[in-house]
Amino acid sequence: MATVYFTRHGQTVWNVERKICGATDIELTELGYEQATELANKIKEENIKIDQILYSPLVRAADTAKRISEITGIPAKPEERLREQCFGKYEGTARRGEEFQAAKLHFIDSYENGETMLHLAQRIYNLLDDVKKDSERTYLLVAHNGIARVVRSYFEDMTNEEYAGYGIRNCEIIKFDFED
Repeated sequence: MATVYFTRHGQTVWNVERKICGATDIELTELGYEQATELANKIKEENIKIDQILYSPLVRAADTAKRISEITGIPAKPEERLREQCFGKYEGTARRGEEFQAAKLHFIDSYENGETMLHLAQRIYNLLDDVKKDSERTYLLVAHNGIARVVRSYFEDMTNEEYAGYGIRNCEIIKFDFED
């Protein structure tokens, strides 16, 4: 059975400030680099079999992936489709803002110059279909919280509320198995 692993990038300043990062390119904090190092060490210690790392080109995910690659020796390359969703007018605003929380339930909304959830899902589902076809290799996808939601929805049924509310911790690693 083919497997894919997913992790969210390490901590950023905007994570600490509880702001929406989206497609805005925000760097890791020192703790973010430490989280990436801890994840790399976990992969080595637990002998998690990963053949290649694919990562979002945004600096917070790229730096996380590069740190993991340096420590584990797993080759890494950028994957444009893993770029975080652009939340338009909400980028840099409060993550738990009431207006944004309501807007997240509107899957066709582009948030004024952003990207719809449907378009995001299309590109992530296409990527996962490609990863599934390459059943000889196991990938680690290093990306963002918004991407984590879409990846989970590919493997599990979710309500709109579950989808909008889903998130993972920085550098948490999750394993997903493709069905035959």
